[in-house]
Amino acid sequence: MRRIIRVDTRKGILTEERANDELRRIGGRHFIAHILNTEVDPMCEPLGRYNKLIVSLGLFADTGLSTTGKLSVGGKSPLTNGVKESNTGGFAGRRLSRLGIKSVIFEDIPEKETTNVLYLSDDEIKLINMPQLRHKKVSETFRTLRGEFGENTGMLCIGPAGEMKMCSAGIASTDDKGIQIRYAGRGGMGAVMGSKGIKAIVIKANRTAEPEIYDAALLNKTNKDIIAALLDDPKSKNRKLYGTIDILETANRIGIIPTRNFSEGSFEPANEWIGIKFSDLIKERGGAGRSGTPCVPGCTIQCSNVFPDVDGEKIVASLQYENLVLLGPNLGINDLDTVGELNHLCNEVGVDAIECGAALGIAMEAGVRKFGDRDGAKELIREIGEGTYLGRILGNGAVFTGRAFGIRRVPTVKGQAMPGYDPRALKGNGVTYFTSTMGADHTAGNCFETVRTNDPLGTENQVYNSRQLQIRAAILDTMGVCLFTRPAFVKNPELLTNLFKAKFGWVVSLADIRHLGAKVLELERSFNEKSGACERFNRIPEFMREEPLPPNNTVFDITDEEMERIWDVPVRTDIF
Repeated sequence: MRRIIRVDTRKGILTEERANDELRRIGGRHFIAHILNTEVDPMCEPLGRYNKLIVSLGLFADTGLSTTGKLSVGGKSPLTNGVKESNTGGFAGRRLSRLGIKSVIFEDIPEKETTNVLYLSDDEIKLINMPQLRHKKVSETFRTLRGEFGENTGMLCIGPAGEMKMCSAGIASTDDKGIQIRYAGRGGMGAVMGSKGIKAIVIKANRTAEPEIYDAALLNKTNKDIIAALLDDPKSKNRKLYGTIDILETANRIGIIPTRNFSEGSFEPANEWIGIKFSDLIKERGGAGRSGTPCVPGCTIQCSNVFPDVDGEKIVASLQYENLVLLGPNLGINDLDTVGELNHLCNEVGVDAIECGAALGIAMEAGVRKFGDRDGAKELIREIGEGTYLGRILGNGAVFTGRAFGIRRVPTVKGQAMPGYDPRALKGNGVTYFTSTMGADHTAGNCFETVRTNDPLGTENQVYNSRQLQIRAAILDTMGVCLFTRPAFVKNPELLTNLFKAKFGWVVSLADIRHLGAKVLELERSFNEKSGACERFNRIPEFMREEPLPPNNTVFDITDEEMERIWDVPVRTDIF
């Protein structure tokens, strides 16, 4: 993949360039960090002319490796004011790789509001003005695009929230049947896409560009070994059966679930939603319901689901742990069907369900609606899509909502809402939220996997663990593979080095790869230091240092000074 497409959204001019050998060595998250550092003014307005929206494929996107259908979207975040990379499944990434496209970079902003679609195919690339899509919800947009451009088409789009440039807006992707709706949700990249006047991206790939593979036999063998390792891994097996909701039981037991705007850490009704019960409910309802479905073509893990109603009709696909807890316990809502409907509404209007759930929790604390008000919660999300005054407050995220209503308990770091792990009971994630270049984002270095080996309530080793996990996340995001592939590389790091040799002919060690991850973080930190989005100017919320979190009644007590020393922690090079 060497093609880089640039879109001047002001002039409507599309240009193509070929990646040189230096750019060929970087991909996904690394590529986004590189472009931001070399081409974007760190002090630019996120929704202004000088920010760029970067769609980037990982290093292994054209290899057939499991989960490499994911793609990364990035730019300067309107939430954090720093670097942002958000990745998503769907069928668009695989088709971009078939066209030999490494990246699409959207530049400038149009002089007047437009509703453009970028069309990429074997034979042409062009911008198409489609005013009929203006303010259309996500599923309707995908249906219209499929009717216009046919089946077997990769698609990305924004909803009304992105068009209105709300800072919690994400970018949706889907499969060929429009069943799964996945999101590059975090950081407000949908608002950046909306600022460029781009409603959707359509990829039609009938032919396949010849991939550049150094050793096809080694690549084929390594791919098979990775698949075998994943199929043999207990975590992978559980994710296929139960999805990410598999962790709900443990999360509730150790008291990290955001409940009623992060005022408690456990929610008793959630015990009825744990993995096996959730899976059994899907099976019992039948119809469209499915467990163990992929979000990208050829995924071995298959952690997605189709959650049906009592009649077997789809409510949402997919319902995952993060969305479930932010839209359920965090709002005091104890009905699983309602949570699914709220997730569906977020998908339709085009907002990140994590950010939206946090904003609604703050609004409920302010008395805008009562905790547990199912219909009220649905109404609030609809208002986001309609662009009412209240909807625009909520759609601009948790910080904006907290300021509008004068609420002190605002669970954010660097302007972004915390996901489903309260750092007072999982202190390693507090370190990640504080130090990560991405703000409060669990995918940047989730310490949940350490709870069996390291006391989540203690302070020991939390900074060290976060450092190593952040490096690993940066590696996987650069490769363009799902975080859930990590068990294969943890068990056998040689699979990782073999991949680089098979694809590129590079003889690299595990230490080289680990240092690559550290380099990506340094690039991102460099941008954030210049933009003011570094940890020195963004703290853990005061209420989390002062309000004990039931049921463990602990506060977040790792000092800023200790966390700031994370960058002095050595890069561990003997394990993945």
